[in-house]
Amino acid sequence: MLDAAHILRQAAARCGGAEALVDGDRRWTYRALLDEAERLAGGIAGLGLAPGDRLASILRNRAEAALLHWACQLAGVTITPLNWRLTADELDYCLENSEAKAVFFESASAEAVQGSPSAATLPRIDVDADFAGLAAAEPASASGSMAETISVMLYTSGTTGRPKGVPRRHRAERAAAIAHVAQNQYGRGERTLGVMPLYHTMGVRSLLASALVDGCFICQPRFDAGGALALIEAERITNLYLVPTLYHDVLAHPDFARTDVSSVRKLGFAGASMTDGLLRRLQAAFRPDLFVNHYGSSEIYTFAIEPDAPAKPGSAGRAGLNQTIKVAKLGGGAGDPADVGEEGEIIADLAGDEAFEGYWRRPDADAKALRDGWYHTGDTGFFDADGDLFVTGRVDDMIITGGENVSPVEIESALSLHPAVAEIAVAGMPDERWGQIVVAFVKRASPVDAKTLDAHCVASGLARFKRPRRYEFVAEIPKSPVGKILRRLLQSGEYEKDPA
Repeated sequence: MLDAAHILRQAAARCGGAEALVDGDRRWTYRALLDEAERLAGGIAGLGLAPGDRLASILRNRAEAALLHWACQLAGVTITPLNWRLTADELDYCLENSEAKAVFFESASAEAVQGSPSAATLPRIDVDADFAGLAAAEPASASGSMAETISVMLYTSGTTGRPKGVPRRHRAERAAAIAHVAQNQYGRGERTLGVMPLYHTMGVRSLLASALVDGCFICQPRFDAGGALALIEAERITNLYLVPTLYHDVLAHPDFARTDVSSVRKLGFAGASMTDGLLRRLQAAFRPDLFVNHYGSSEIYTFAIEPDAPAKPGSAGRAGLNQTIKVAKLGGGAGDPADVGEEGEIIADLAGDEAFEGYWRRPDADAKALRDGWYHTGDTGFFDADGDLFVTGRVDDMIITGGENVSPVEIESALSLHPAVAEIAVAGMPDERWGQIVVAFVKRASPVDAKTLDAHCVASGLARFKRPRRYEFVAEIPKSPVGKILRRLLQSGEYEKDPA
């Protein structure tokens, strides 16, 4: 069985002169990318890291992050990419938990590295000052990788509690990348906007899938809608794989109407549900040949795929190529399936080729999520009569009002179709009589009041008990770095009100 390092080696053998990586004015062919990654693997070995050791990287989506990922695959070292926005305390936890043997950082993460006691005990490589020297080392003599070794350890976002390390084997990484190519129908020579963070499963998948199809990964170190549009036009990008928030920002940017986006033929999204309103606007704006809703996680890359998202808004489709999924009754397991149309917890088969095997040094997390050979996602959803999966939210986000279960996603999709709603998030708030009430947090695109939005909910056919009892108008919807709505901040009042 092949390891992830072979993805790059095979691409260099097939099409060594093809463009592989772009970062501003810097460009690499596959032959040059493999050569520099092999030398960097030698430099990593020179730091004292052996196959199986963990190397922490705290970098934005720059060429050095991509080169380091490939170098670790070649060296057999487990790359542990971390969010460059981490505080010193958060970084300290991740370094201690992962047992990292070295830290690669840049100016954006320097303050956290300098403030971390754990980082002070490790080799610290500032890529702006030290990278070139490491990448000039003698190439590693041979790959230390094997299919069963750990390729990458991702850390979950940790919106509640400490983040969890998700170690993934080379074979699982390769299987996930091949499935990504197939499920998104990528062709040879695709050009991908490399903006989803390389500390996130979507970013890693874009990098590996690009090499599988002899394509080009065009770095955008930090997302900016105007910059993304400029790259789409200048680099003739052919596919986008983003979270819904970034799509929203691209469409809302004043440069969109005057930017040539005709090269983009394939759209994919993941990381969060997309509202019906945004789906419609994207379909009209890009008129793509393919528009995929990918539902998955860091732990198991693919749960389900809907290859024609606009045709059935809200549907996550059917199980992915390497997966089996079920909807279990809330509080139940694989042997207690929910009925058709009944909301329950989505669970996935841990025997799938893309699956991880357990969290790093977190038996408490394993006990909660891994049961009887199934991964309990913590997501709620249901199968419709056609056998398609609908993801309705998180078990923890479920609003229980007057004894009724209410999913935020359904209400968000209904309100998103009102033209005055730019963004919408729904959360449950404590109430003495009802237990919880439904509250809508609205970022306005144009003036609108609560009475008008309630009338819209009535007209949309939303059941009375699901309609928001209160509307809060906000300046921004709080989100994680990868675009997930942070409902806990809304519930705790940690948001800026719209002054209008």
